Amino acid sequence: MKHLFSLPALLLASAAAFAHGGDDHGSKPPPAATTALPRLEAHTELFELVARLDVNELSLMIDRYASNEPLLNASVELESGGRKAKAAFHADSGSYEVDDKAFLTLLATPGEHALVITVRAGAEADLLDGVLHVTAAGEQTDVHAGHGQGRSPWLWAGLAAPLIAAAAWWRRRSLRRSVFKGGLA
Repeated sequence: MKHLFSLPALLLASAAAFAHGGDDHGSKPPPAATTALPRLEAHTELFELVARLDVNELSLMIDRYASNEPLLNASVELESGGRKAKAAFHADSGSYEVDDKAFLTLLATPGEHALVITVRAGAEADLLDGVLHVTAAGEQTDVHAGHGQGRSPWLWAGLAAPLIAAAAWWRRRSLRRSVFKGGLA
């Protein structure tokens, strides 16, 4: 019986898959590391928010938790490390922004900063809290961390195929030898 693939061809294919790295990116260069901006996400039964610390401001997007409707013109106050700051509403972007330099300096120091955010919208009021994680200046976060560390399923299939083919060939060879020697009835 003829084999569709020879053992050397399968070994060559698996070696090519291993050398390629097992990914599907072809010859594209690896993605560059980026500096991630510190973020905080929090929600209660009434409101949810996403805060992002940039160089000149802390911006917050706040909406109603049940409907995802943006919360406009609310009163927003933040507290962290014994300091307080008010967030101003910006109608053009629908976001709230803190530009208090002392407050931003506190939040910009590397470490974990517990934040308590008071939100008042008409008769509704709620406290949201969370932790803002800030890395050291210049420290980069690779958005593809671990990429290429694990091997793709195609690589494992490429490595397993020749082993399975070799095992099948060895088994068939062993059976033929035992038949020719009169081992099977």
